[in-house]
Amino acid sequence: MTAHLARITPGLADIPDTVDLVVVGLGITGAGVALDAVTRGLSVLAVDAHDLAFGTSRWSSKLVHGGLRYLAHGQVGVAHESAVERRILMESTAPHLTHALPMLVPLQRSVSRGQAALTAAGFAAGDLLRIAARTSHETLPHPRKVSATEALSLAPSLRVEGLRGGLLVWDGQLEDDARLVVNMARTAAAYGAHVRTHARVLATDGTRVSLRDELTGAEHSVSSRMVVNATGVWASDLADIALRPSRGTHLVLRAASVPGLRACITAPVPGSTSRFVMALPQPDATVYVGLTDEPVEGPVPDVPTPSESEVDFLLDTVSAVLAHPLTRDDVVGAFAGLRPLLDTGSGATADISRRHAVLTSPDGLVTVVGGKLTTYRRMAQDALDAALTRSGAEAGPCRTRRLPLLGAAPRSELAALDADPRLVRRFGTDAALVLQTARDATGLSDEELLAPAAPDVPVNLAELVFGVTHEGAADADDLLDRRTRVGLIPADRPLVEPLAERALSTAPAR
Repeated sequence: MTAHLARITPGLADIPDTVDLVVVGLGITGAGVALDAVTRGLSVLAVDAHDLAFGTSRWSSKLVHGGLRYLAHGQVGVAHESAVERRILMESTAPHLTHALPMLVPLQRSVSRGQAALTAAGFAAGDLLRIAARTSHETLPHPRKVSATEALSLAPSLRVEGLRGGLLVWDGQLEDDARLVVNMARTAAAYGAHVRTHARVLATDGTRVSLRDELTGAEHSVSSRMVVNATGVWASDLADIALRPSRGTHLVLRAASVPGLRACITAPVPGSTSRFVMALPQPDATVYVGLTDEPVEGPVPDVPTPSESEVDFLLDTVSAVLAHPLTRDDVVGAFAGLRPLLDTGSGATADISRRHAVLTSPDGLVTVVGGKLTTYRRMAQDALDAALTRSGAEAGPCRTRRLPLLGAAPRSELAALDADPRLVRRFGTDAALVLQTARDATGLSDEELLAPAAPDVPVNLAELVFGVTHEGAADADDLLDRRTRVGLIPADRPLVEPLAERALSTAPAR
């Protein structure tokens, strides 16, 4: 494997006619299946009609959850699996893209002492999950109660009146969910997988896949011993399954709207003992406020839209714990994602289990749905195991429990790197490769390549160039919406579009 040769390609030029496995869908699960399969010795073609992380995988809370919420619902197995997969992701797979996030429940007058005790007991149970999953306390510290003074040092915007302290717990946070998908797909390519974006599956019978190049219109047919359908909320387009999607909405604020925030504020939803609205500080001077859980009826849109009622609900819930309530003027962006939940026929979508399901059609097509971002690796392993069992194909054992992604390294090593901090955060030990690639493609100085696109927009030309040369970006939307997240704030988009076009013109995809 070599990081220099790991490249993703848009379109279908020069794809193989026959492979062991075709993976349809390049969200987190599909990219995980591709990596699992190629590292077991299989030949792999992984395709997506749009782009890497085009669907649900870019609309998450950017958290690596330990399953505390599922424990509260009595879903012990799901909670334990989440805690185990969180450890693998944070300590083995992607320490360069993850970090510990303090999460603070402010103890104000609206939280009774009984509710506080119940929440503290839940946090203690979550810590037992961490211990059972063998996650180091250096990775995720123990939960504890904090004084009002410490609570205010972590979240200065909290309402002081009636504040008697807080409960502090730690969970995992991603640098960016789409960046994790891109990194995983590129790692799969480094091991030899053919990873192609803008390649739509027109039909499949479980052993043959008809494809169309969305850039040229050319059509191709590929024979395969196995096909895995990892298209999430669009899975029923290829398989006869019933899904019940739910929408999760987040708001995007500038950091100045919740100044000095150093922990995730976790505000209880009135009338619920297990639901919260979070104000999540992000690496690039923004804050996400989420999350809703609303059933979705009718056709599944390519890009979901938050509803006005969800915006009001999120603002009202988090404002209840703040000294100065948030208003619509604080909202600079919003996004929504659809959870691909299997239809169980009863209950609200918030109560449907997040356990994933692997289903095999009579023609051999394997479909994986449900689950969540944190458990992608186990979902991928189970889907591939099912495909291997159905086809009778031989492969080596799963390696992904201990397989680091490109750029991964211990956090102490990452901290010692002599490289641009933003590139280290987003590319790990590949930061030097990103900068050298941009130098070679443009002939510009490091100062020009690393300069922020705008005062409030830290995206730089070096990462945009690398998005084209190595990460399969075919147009400005790929660069602004998936390789970076500029598109989450509409006002920032025109500030970076010229830089994206420059990257596309000076560094054509290889």
